[in-house]
Amino acid sequence: MALSRKNWNYIIIGASVFMISVLSFIDDKTANVPDDVVALFDPQLPLVQLHLDDIWLSKKEDKWWCHEQVLNCQQWAQAWQNISVSPLTVEPKHGSNEQIVTIAISNIHTVQQWRYFPDDGLLQSSNQNWYQVPPSLRADLQPVLSVSSQSK
Repeated sequence: MALSRKNWNYIIIGASVFMISVLSFIDDKTANVPDDVVALFDPQLPLVQLHLDDIWLSKKEDKWWCHEQVLNCQQWAQAWQNISVSPLTVEPKHGSNEQIVTIAISNIHTVQQWRYFPDDGLLQSSNQNWYQVPPSLRADLQPVLSVSSQSK
């Protein structure tokens, strides 16, 4: 028995409502920041320079400057400057995708080297303390890089 056009419309409307509900539920679960998050950088001691492997950003005269391959410099800088993390009490399991983050903070003369595991959203401080970045804040911590063209 074939379905009438009216019945197909009801099926399409029902599927659309179901999909919107599922997407709203997923957004609610991933967009919220947990209650135990704290800002990584104090407003009185802000981030002034960061190296993520070989890519860098630096603040000079209230403007952010980035490596020439970074396409989203201001967004990337704001993400790191305003990063919030949850402290962890035990060492978490993490993947092998590791990046070295070198951080310079205003009015502190020594730089810090941290380990960042972007797939898991984990940061390990130079003092071996572990922190987790909420899922909603992770995407902007990676720079958007231009692809360099190679001429033959």
